[in-house]
Amino acid sequence: MATKSKATPTADNDGTLLSEAQIMKMGEKDYMNAAQLAFFKNRLQQLEKDLLKNADETTEHLRETVLVPDPADRATIEEEHALELRTRDRERKLLKKVQQSIASIDSGDYGWCEETGEPIGVPRLLARPTATLSLEAQQRRELKQKLYGD
Repeated sequence: MATKSKATPTADNDGTLLSEAQIMKMGEKDYMNAAQLAFFKNRLQQLEKDLLKNADETTEHLRETVLVPDPADRATIEEEHALELRTRDRERKLLKKVQQSIASIDSGDYGWCEETGEPIGVPRLLARPTATLSLEAQQRRELKQKLYGD
């Protein structure tokens, strides 16, 4: 099993963040080094900023009350608002995971499976930066949920 790095997130030597391609080319010995942590922290912070912006836009949009006399139009507007609120609720849950991931970068635990302590893997983290389980651990958890329910 690889050892966890307590490196402080930074960019590479010239101060620029690495690209996805550069991250993918790194070897196992470079897993969750300072440059990778800086890359993921930047990605998570951008995601957090986007989610907060969406929430603000929704709040403004819902404050704009338009009175329409036609019941069908009113129903359409209400359905749009309900859909927007469901979407924001999902984003609120994602925001919490994003903030937890940023905190785990700061604590030096990011990129390591909560269950096994093994590396989650760069490809999985690129696809889902908030992942807390390795692919194998996630598959086991989903199988248990399917067999035994939540």
